[in-house]
Amino acid sequence: MTVIAIDGTFASGKGTLGKRLAAHYGLAYLDTGKLYRAVGYAVMQAGDDPENAAHAAKAAKALTGAELDDPILKSGEVAVNASKVAVHTDVRQALFQFQRDFAAKGAVLDGRDIGTVICPDADVKFYVDAKAEIRAQRRHKELISYGEDITFETVLSQLIERDHRDKTREEAPLKAAEDAHLIETSVMGIDEVFDTAVRITDAILALKTT
Repeated sequence: MTVIAIDGTFASGKGTLGKRLAAHYGLAYLDTGKLYRAVGYAVMQAGDDPENAAHAAKAAKALTGAELDDPILKSGEVAVNASKVAVHTDVRQALFQFQRDFAAKGAVLDGRDIGTVICPDADVKFYVDAKAEIRAQRRHKELISYGEDITFETVLSQLIERDHRDKTREEAPLKAAEDAHLIETSVMGIDEVFDTAVRITDAILALKTT
């Protein structure tokens, strides 16, 4: 079964790429960030503290996967809390097997530790990134479309803070796998990003079948 791992920074375009690659290759798709968003939202709903490891772990262990389609997970507040619960070791351990089981049948997974921790033996690995200002513009436009009242400056500040938290956490920090193919999306359109990824994927899969 083919497994494609996509890691990268927040709002870099990895989710859009993941969905298109999954559709192109007939694979299941999992936005692993939604798992952490669902945990963060569950903590919020319970009135608990996302920075409290015990509170976050309790929510993670109760996750079924049915929560991932809730549109509230796209909100800015949930995204901030997702980053906060993701630093906890117990949360990551609770979600580890869920992700491994999903990948076992062949899939495209995107997140922040897919190629390094969840699926280190993935057939193809990508690391997607873009300049912070570009990513903040994309995220601000998205939040405005959801009806949220938030400034670009606030989005940029939250994004920079999230980048720092993701890259410096002790448990599974965000970084490119040594064998990941880097895609910088600052000046690339969606189609160009997708075409680039397909060329790389086809070349790697062709080598594996020879």
